[in-house]
Amino acid sequence: MATAVVVVIFTVRQGSLSVLLIERAAEPSRGQWALPGGFLHEGESLDAAAKRKLEDETGVSDVFLEQLYTFDQLGEGRADIVVTYFALVDLARARMRADSEWRPAWQPVHPLPQLAFENERVVAYAEERLRNKLEYTNVVYSLLPRRFTLTQMQHVYEAILGESLDKRNFRRRVEGLGIIRETGQTSKEGAHRPAMLYEFVSREPMAF
Repeated sequence: MATAVVVVIFTVRQGSLSVLLIERAAEPSRGQWALPGGFLHEGESLDAAAKRKLEDETGVSDVFLEQLYTFDQLGEGRADIVVTYFALVDLARARMRADSEWRPAWQPVHPLPQLAFENERVVAYAEERLRNKLEYTNVVYSLLPRRFTLTQMQHVYEAILGESLDKRNFRRRVEGLGIIRETGQTSKEGAHRPAMLYEFVSREPMAF
């Protein structure tokens, strides 16, 4: 049986949750958008294939990456089994390929363009998993720079959840979780007074 790996790569762009898509340059589904993916190389593990695709498409590898779900085929694809992963990438760090064929582009999750191979099912599943992880993990570390303000962090949460959050409640909650700490440095944001910069206690996946 032919096994393929597909990776849902999320970022926050222009205040919205976005996903990396590839414009297909060959059949099947030539000209349509699809998630990055492909078949395993000889002797390659599933995790290694997912990391390879992530690095090929974004230039980074030291970010959150987790296996998502295994599908028995997707649409008219050639794979019998499709193992999906999802990853989170800080937009400022991503360096996409500059190809004119198999063109990569960030697209907002809402609304998605029409996708090949039922990939909208995969994106929806990944989005739900990501929202659930906000409740019990530090997963957003992978979407933020090493030092950030609480306002920046709140904007990431709002982009993922698709709703506005109360500033005071958000601050109280994240400070009480023990996943971030003050750096002792501040950042000037426009005409406002300098804002405290924070960092994650760990930039590795952790639950609370």
